[in-house]
Amino acid sequence: MNTTSFTRWTYWTMASGTRLAGILIAAFLLIRLVHSLSRRMVRAATTPTRAAQMREQQMRTLAGLLSSVGTAVIIIVAVLTALPEFGVNVTPISGLAALASLALGFGAQNLVKDWIGGIVIVIEDQYVVGDLVRIGETLGRVEHLTLRRTVLRDLQGALVHVSNGDVRQAANLSRDWSQLFLDVTLPPEEPVDRALTALERVAGEFRGDAAWSPALVDGPRVLGVEAVTLAGSTLRLQVRTAPTRQHDVARELRRRIRARFEQEHIPCVGVQRTEMVGAPAVKTTT
Repeated sequence: MNTTSFTRWTYWTMASGTRLAGILIAAFLLIRLVHSLSRRMVRAATTPTRAAQMREQQMRTLAGLLSSVGTAVIIIVAVLTALPEFGVNVTPISGLAALASLALGFGAQNLVKDWIGGIVIVIEDQYVVGDLVRIGETLGRVEHLTLRRTVLRDLQGALVHVSNGDVRQAANLSRDWSQLFLDVTLPPEEPVDRALTALERVAGEFRGDAAWSPALVDGPRVLGVEAVTLAGSTLRLQVRTAPTRQHDVARELRRRIRARFEQEHIPCVGVQRTEMVGAPAVKTTT
C-alpha cells in the first residue's frame, strides 16, 4: 500500500468509518428502545382483572406490531444512510423501492385491508381472545386473533377463519352484561293476580340464592302484564346477567316458574324469551 492509498484509507476510516459506526450504534440503540417500549407496554397492562386482561391482549398485539414495523423501518433507514459511505448512489435504489412498493400495494390490497382491519379491531378493543362474538352468520368464541385474521370456534366445534378486512359488524356477547325478558303467557280465562304473585316469589327466591348471585347483575324483577290478547295474558319478567350467563339463568328461571305454577295449579300456555346484549334486542321463542 503506497502513501496515497494509505492516506485515502485513513481519511475514509476517520470520516466514513466514524459515520458508519455512528449509524450502526444509533440503529442498534433505536431497535433496543423499540423492543423495550414494547415490553413495557405489555408489563404495564398485565394485571389479574378481566378488563386489564383484555387490555393486555390489546397491548400485546400493538407491541408486536410496533416492534416489527419499528425494527424494519430502522434497518431500512440505516442501510440507505450507510450506502453512500461506500460510494453507492441511493437515488436509483429509492426509485426502485418506490416502484416495488407501488406494485406490492396493488398486488396485496386485500392483505393490507386485513391488516388495517386488525389494527382497528385491536385499537378499538372490539374483541379479544376468549370473547364470545357473532361475526356475520357465525357465532363462536375467539380462539386466535392476529392482524390478518380472527379464528372462531363455533357452537358445533368447527374452526372458522375470518379475514379482518371482511369484518363489517361484530357483536360481542362477552362485555359488560346481557339481558333477557321471560314472557309467561296465561290462558284467557286465568286471572293474572295469582300468577303475578307466584312470579314475585320465584324472582325473590332467585335473587336470594347465593349459588346464582355471581350470575346476576340486576333482577330478576316482575314488570307486570305486558300484553292481553285473545290467546291470553302475557306477564313479563326481566333479568340482567353477567356476560354469556343469560342462557343458564333463563333455563333455571323457567324450571322454577314451572315448578311454582304446578305447585299452585296455575296453567301456563308458553314462554317467549327476548334477549338484549348491551343495547340491541333479539327475539327468540322457546
